[in-house]
Amino acid sequence: MKLTVDNVWLALAGTPVLRGASLHAHPGEIVGLVGPNGSGKSTLLRTVYRSLRPDLGAVLVDEDDVWGLAARTAARRTAAVLQDAAGATGGLTVAEVVALGRTPHQGLLGREGPADWQAVDDAMGRCGILAFRHRDFASLSGGERQRVLLARALAQDPRLLVLDELTNHLDIRARFELLDLIRSTGVTTLAVLHDLDLAARLCDRLVVLEDGKAVGAGPVLDVLTPRLLREVFGVEARAERHEDGVIRIAYAATPLVQRDAGGRR
Repeated sequence: MKLTVDNVWLALAGTPVLRGASLHAHPGEIVGLVGPNGSGKSTLLRTVYRSLRPDLGAVLVDEDDVWGLAARTAARRTAAVLQDAAGATGGLTVAEVVALGRTPHQGLLGREGPADWQAVDDAMGRCGILAFRHRDFASLSGGERQRVLLARALAQDPRLLVLDELTNHLDIRARFELLDLIRSTGVTTLAVLHDLDLAARLCDRLVVLEDGKAVGAGPVLDVLTPRLLREVFGVEARAERHEDGVIRIAYAATPLVQRDAGGRR
């Protein structure tokens, strides 16, 4: 599925948060949305999965405006995994939590059929959590819970994944395992990532948001230039591809760029 965010403007409580933000993701591509705190990243995601309606502009999945689709139709196309997105999971087993992803595909009675449980099993298998199916979701570690929430999204059989800081609060091994799992899905993905090194490792392209608008977009090395890292993130750093093929960011010993009293660098 192709995703297009076209010149989106949005104000919250009278304060502009998105100011003509645009981006696109091609089918099967992983696009990372990065930027300083308060740049509008999570707000932009919320316009993509129909939590916030833009004041101006459009969000298109393939060629359809998401706000022109029925809610159930939109939910069949796009699945979101958000920060602390456990929701109403108290007392549920892992299999029951993953089965919640089938809700957009069910009829009026809302009962899971054989096809639904097959989709649940397939999603749990892809995420390596079949052995947990009867465990209480609340008993799992942070990394295990994130796998379950991703499995719930995959059980939804989406054509677009929207991820908001999915690796927060995970140890480094769990982060890498989760990133590899996301890449293995083959689903078009838009992911907010706070850690630039993880974003560089996971994503095909990056979009840099600052003050509610995209100020850089493209392949990782084309975007994370020393100038952009300095001007947007306030650090002296350089992104380089190493012999193992992984892009890593080298920060200066004193990384913070000094600002004057007016906030200028």
